[in-house]
Amino acid sequence: RTCEVSSPNLIRIVGHLKDLPNTKATLRRCDSPPPSSGPLYGSLLKAWQCFLSSADRLASLHASICRSLVSEDGDRVRTWQKDTFHKKLFGGFKESQDIDTGFARAQKPWAKRLKKLDKARRAYHKVSRKEQAAREREAHAQGNPDVAIDKQKKIQEEREVAQQEAEKVRARYEKVLEEVNRYAPRYMEEMESIFDQSQDEERKRIVFLKQAFLSIHKHLDITNNESVRAVYNELHNTLMAIDEQEDLRWWKNTHGPGMPTDWPHFQEWTPEKKTKKGKKEVEKKGTTERGVMIGGVRVRALYDYVGQETDELSFKAGEEFLKIEDEDDQGWCRGMKDGGWEGLYPANYVEVV
Repeated sequence: RTCEVSSPNLIRIVGHLKDLPNTKATLRRCDSPPPSSGPLYGSLLKAWQCFLSSADRLASLHASICRSLVSEDGDRVRTWQKDTFHKKLFGGFKESQDIDTGFARAQKPWAKRLKKLDKARRAYHKVSRKEQAAREREAHAQGNPDVAIDKQKKIQEEREVAQQEAEKVRARYEKVLEEVNRYAPRYMEEMESIFDQSQDEERKRIVFLKQAFLSIHKHLDITNNESVRAVYNELHNTLMAIDEQEDLRWWKNTHGPGMPTDWPHFQEWTPEKKTKKGKKEVEKKGTTERGVMIGGVRVRALYDYVGQETDELSFKAGEEFLKIEDEDDQGWCRGMKDGGWEGLYPANYVEVV
């Protein structure tokens, strides 16, 4: 995923380099948050945001800064991008396809085993229902004078056959589950191997961008003005705080093998209980459905966005929710999702439905 969005993001960075020395109005247009689905996160994101927050204070620098940025740093980024990301004939990048192919190859035997496990589970639950039905027939027949002795004996034999079949299918289910759990460590090892390859590429990207940002800083920091020097000192400290290990650890715990796992486990079959919906339950459901209608303007998300603060909304492209407050002077609106969660979001990330 980072490979697919890294190349366009590099183009955007080069575009920002051209705009940095322009007028304050242009610089304010650059001061927009990067897409939340982009590959800037953690300390890299903080460093880039530090560049943007310094834009207004650097608007008076002369045009030679622009020439040096475009001719040296811009060319460096474009060259690295061309050498690192190789486009395929029908779209996409070779690097991302290689990683996807590796993950698919590792997941294939695991998916096959899961399919076999699901088949065994459904078979066990099916015979368990048959056994339960046989037990109920037997309990009903016992002590019933209307049921002949021969009929009772036949019902008992049917129950015993159903019980034996259930035990046999259960043993098969447990065996398949044991095979799946035994294969899990190998599956994790193969998946982590492919993931480590992608992490290595990501590490190279982070290290390159760190050096590119430092080079940009070097070209921009050409004044002895005390206030400007203070800006660059703060900016330099932020850049030096870029930590590829910490960023990679966050990515691993959020999108990699460090994520919470839910391995398959034995699921006991339980008889379904038939309940009759009461009047109060029906009335409660109707009241809940009517309570969803609230005021506001329906909007649809154009891009993915992950809230950076606790008072911000997170959403996916295409998701719809309500705008309950208009855009403020900072470019933020207040919205409410269907679940009742309220928060701020960038106004230019949505459109009215």
